[in-house]
Amino acid sequence: MTGAALEVVRAGALTTVQDLGRPGYAHLGVPRSGGLDAGALGLANRLLGNPPEAAALETTLDGVGLRALAPVTVAVTGAPCAVRVSGRPVAWGAPVWLRAGAELEVGRAESGVRSYVAVRGGVAVPPVLGSRSTDLLSGLGPAVLAAGAVLPVGPAGPDPVRGADGLRAPATPGTRVELVLPLRPGPRADWFEPASLAALWRAEFRVSPASNRIGLRTEAGPRLVRGRGGELPSEGMVLGAVQVPPDGLPVVFLADHPVTGGYPVVGVVPPGPALDAAAQARPGVRVRFVRAR
Repeated sequence: MTGAALEVVRAGALTTVQDLGRPGYAHLGVPRSGGLDAGALGLANRLLGNPPEAAALETTLDGVGLRALAPVTVAVTGAPCAVRVSGRPVAWGAPVWLRAGAELEVGRAESGVRSYVAVRGGVAVPPVLGSRSTDLLSGLGPAVLAAGAVLPVGPAGPDPVRGADGLRAPATPGTRVELVLPLRPGPRADWFEPASLAALWRAEFRVSPASNRIGLRTEAGPRLVRGRGGELPSEGMVLGAVQVPPDGLPVVFLADHPVTGGYPVVGVVPPGPALDAAAQARPGVRVRFVRAR
């Protein structure tokens, strides 16, 4: 430990510690977890010279407020938002130095859902099964942030802060009106009527307000109709699996998804930019599935 720490002044609607997660423990019933927008989390760490596995904070819609208990450098990426230090506007998507006692205010997301707040040295809460991620499904990892919590900061690594050599966040994205998800059919596509599967590629759904870190739920689209009755024995689930519950509306599994499930999986969205975009899709955004190349 360095003695540096961040105190939570305002916790926000849902702020958690996230890193690359816990892949490889599904056989023990442990979900993957980790940052939902992996690209934004990785960028925040690169801006600060942190290793890829460094833990950061993932906010949800209304940001977070933090106080630096010692001088630290931070960066905010993900959902664009206003960033202020002790009331003064500072850069989003770039390294920002905080003196001891300074308060960082990460504001409401202007578009998207989740912002990422990284600190040079990483958030150094104790790891569980090799990860510092909060897992909302299993309860592993640190608690959801609450006002008054103190987050230790780890020692800085050998890589420099990247602000001076041109590394910057991409241009601020606008409000997303449509989410296009590439889908690899299977393994249980044969459980659905052929006409229903054919209609899937023309269908338009909407992101449901019931979406969370476990999965992106859809609404207002055509129901996928089963062509086979009976129950499917519970089987393993992967990140990006598109499960279809009895209401016929697809659910895209995200980082905190269960490791097994008994509803048929019509296809899988490959990890990558599409799932990052799903993490930032607000309720009401249109959702379409296209065949993955």
